[in-house]
Amino acid sequence: MRRNLLRLATAGSVDDGKSTLIGRLLFDSKSLFSDQLDAIERASLSRGNGGPDLSLVTDGLRAEREQGITIDVAYRYFTTPRRKFIIADTPGHVQYTRNMVTGASTADLALILVDARKGVSEQTRRHAFLSSLLGVGHLVLCVNKMDLVDWSEQRFEEIRSEFADFATKLDVGDLSFIPVSALHGDNVVDPSAHTADWYPGPPLLRHLEEVHVASDRNLIDNRLPVQYVIRPHGGSQRSYAGTVAGGIFKPGDEVVVLPSGRTSRVNQIWAPGGGKVDEAFTGMAVSLTLDDEIDIGRGDMLARPGNQPHTDRELDAMVCWFSDDTQLRAGNSYSIRTATQTSKVEVSDLDYRLDVNTLHRQTDADSLSLNDIGRVTLKTRQPLLFDPYRENRATGSFILIDETTNQTVAAGMITGRSTGAPRVEHKASNVVWHSSAVERGQRLSTGATVWLTGLSGSGKSTIAVELERQLIASGQPAYLLDGDNLRHGLNKNLGFTDEDRRENIRRVSEVAALFADAGVVAIVSLISPFRAERREARKLHDGRNLAFREVFVDTPLEECELRDPKGLYKKARSGELPEFTGVSSPYDRPEFADLTIVPSDGTPSEIAHRIRESLGIAEN
Repeated sequence: MRRNLLRLATAGSVDDGKSTLIGRLLFDSKSLFSDQLDAIERASLSRGNGGPDLSLVTDGLRAEREQGITIDVAYRYFTTPRRKFIIADTPGHVQYTRNMVTGASTADLALILVDARKGVSEQTRRHAFLSSLLGVGHLVLCVNKMDLVDWSEQRFEEIRSEFADFATKLDVGDLSFIPVSALHGDNVVDPSAHTADWYPGPPLLRHLEEVHVASDRNLIDNRLPVQYVIRPHGGSQRSYAGTVAGGIFKPGDEVVVLPSGRTSRVNQIWAPGGGKVDEAFTGMAVSLTLDDEIDIGRGDMLARPGNQPHTDRELDAMVCWFSDDTQLRAGNSYSIRTATQTSKVEVSDLDYRLDVNTLHRQTDADSLSLNDIGRVTLKTRQPLLFDPYRENRATGSFILIDETTNQTVAAGMITGRSTGAPRVEHKASNVVWHSSAVERGQRLSTGATVWLTGLSGSGKSTIAVELERQLIASGQPAYLLDGDNLRHGLNKNLGFTDEDRRENIRRVSEVAALFADAGVVAIVSLISPFRAERREARKLHDGRNLAFREVFVDTPLEECELRDPKGLYKKARSGELPEFTGVSSPYDRPEFADLTIVPSDGTPSEIAHRIRESLGIAEN
């Protein structure tokens, strides 16, 4: 069954043992055929090895076997009684970063190897960041070659601690560490006697069999990009074929056809081979008929009337550049393909190039070259149907094609709608800034802005209230700017459209900056769903030399919905709130929050104390 399938990608530096680990995994799990073993033994003897070199299982290219490295992405399939696996063995060399991106783009789990002797390297950080960027929700760090450090628990803990500190900057929900020796098979399929005294966890294969990925798939937002229209003979009804990109479709469900906006109901659903099914869920290839005859073609999409994807011509995206003989620059035009849609597209702006080693944003970059990753603004000729990549990898990803050579030159992830052209500031010539006679250094305290963002019900307000209480008790002036409270006054004329939400954030940013300038800690508790507007809030504070801390209260949607303190999720699910963040309106998860809070981090009091420490404010 599809739900039992785990896609994993291996990553790490050159010679960390990725291919050997996969070979050992296949060998010890009895997943290699006798002819494969014979071929490996012959190749190993020709290279002068005393025994079978298991790294040759995945090194299929001649250049790979000659150099002993991985260049292309090699896929291997195997099955255990508990699960089916697809393994993508990706290259470790820097120049093949694009291949690693390709292999990890469909993975549920990333398996990152570290040489116990060398520790965490730049490639380790690069591949961990790329996995996070690509939305891989589960990371396993295998500390390999433990036999070469005498199975030192201290060395394992050093590497574990260093990587865990780095991982706090990433968007990773599940992180595990396993000490292994791929060469000898310790902790790969069977537990190792060498770590029995200090490693209580399972061996790698058991962990892979047990890791839960079903909840990672989007089963809420119904999406069926139409790939092909099946025109039957003999007068029977047309059906529409495609792979379900999100949600669950059942006969009788009301659907809307986009972009036309026509509505109908699902009549019947067929799986490959012609058998009828009662439901179609994410990842299934199906065809279905509707109650009504509607003009539908390739590139259209079926969704729920109350839960539709975005439709826009301008969008923000992260791209990885694949071409070694051309560069991406603002003004360049390409063909974009996302799901089953194709359109002409122009790069409106290159916002920054990302240094994947330091996570530094190079805002002065004017181009992207081979393997570079950057944030761009795109403008398409026709409106595209999409979801942010973090919500749906299938409808949020795309490729760029050079129309001259027909080569794929980039792969990208849509982060959300573009904010469009910069706001024009309409300012009368007689309006000037009036300076105060009091300088910031003369005030009795130093201000800052703490910006708490997260879904409704995540606990932002509870933390904000406690933080304000603690700051005041310590003698630090502070004031809570709560989103709901502000809509009673300052923002009472704003609704909940995307533009109104952006204006809401802009106003709160300006007010918070004034508080911070006055020496007060402004505590903003606001869903603030759009990453671009939060970035503008930070930029506003940076431009005035004011401290700004973005705190992401990362409570899963499922838990927020269970809490539902105001009953808003229930109303959203019933269609009473058509633009509700997390259900029918997107939430852009922070890329690089200053502090990320999860439910297991402690009580509101403990979390508030952590935030105060990040501000350098101690108790009196």
